[in-house]
Amino acid sequence: MSTVLVIAARDDWPTDRVVQALTDGGAEVFRMDTAEFPQEVTLAGRIDARRGWSGGLTTVHRTVDFADVSAVYYRAPNAFSLPPIMSESEGRFAAAQARAGFGGIITALHCRWVSHPAAMSRAEYKPLQLATARTCGLIVPPTLITNSPDAVRAFAADVPGPIVCKPVATPVFIEDDQFKAVYTRRVTEDDLADLRGIDTTAHLFQAWVDKAYEVRLTVVGDRLFAAEVHADSDAAHTDWRSDYRSLTYRIGTVPPDVTEGVRRYMDRLDLRFAAFDFVVGPDGEWSYLEANPCGQWDWIEHATGLPIAQAIADELQGVRT
Repeated sequence: MSTVLVIAARDDWPTDRVVQALTDGGAEVFRMDTAEFPQEVTLAGRIDARRGWSGGLTTVHRTVDFADVSAVYYRAPNAFSLPPIMSESEGRFAAAQARAGFGGIITALHCRWVSHPAAMSRAEYKPLQLATARTCGLIVPPTLITNSPDAVRAFAADVPGPIVCKPVATPVFIEDDQFKAVYTRRVTEDDLADLRGIDTTAHLFQAWVDKAYEVRLTVVGDRLFAAEVHADSDAAHTDWRSDYRSLTYRIGTVPPDVTEGVRRYMDRLDLRFAAFDFVVGPDGEWSYLEANPCGQWDWIEHATGLPIAQAIADELQGVRT
């Protein structure tokens, strides 16, 4: 029986919505988290001269045959959970074996992916994102990635208007068991006078783009869902993630040139899902900021009614609308 394999964190409620849309449409779903391997999920895969990978995955409740997997929805699963009796070095070794064995067989499946983890991993790099966006015809603000204070000052002198600083990678981290986030912030003259710490790691600096509003553009296959994000506080105007309560949303439309550029971007990076962020200027010009291959979308669906979960389910089943 044709089955959609869903690999995601157990408590990921956006994935719950996708699974519900799949089952409501009559699809067979096998859901798991990589944290369940190897203690709760058994892997058995075989390949030989006569055929490719055969076998499947088994839990205490059910089994899925690799030959029946028609599509895989891959969304930020947790790390492998290894037996606690292992030493630290044994755990590192076992995790590497699990990644190469389990991950290797799963990623070798020939089926529809939303999206393939190798493509997602590559597409997470912001330098690659910006280069791809530029070559695909999207407008990219002047950007510097550096650990040199002198390079920051030269960039600030070269760029007309203010600049901002933002993380190059994920903006969230855990410290003292507390969830913390690093938001985009404007660089002041006092900042430029004292750039101690810049040399400790890579930092991303970017020209500030005047904005009327921003757009979260969720792309699923060939479908584009645009949500205007309007900020009603100074903090949210700089980085809307810093003050969700001040935000209002409207369903938007995408200019034809942006639509073409986004579709080229998705093809170039072999993605079937991405969450794009754009700034729309007072003159209506769209400027690309980033595209997260595993971005959040559920709150946008809740706020606007855009049918993103159903679109993901359709993409996994090969349904074209």
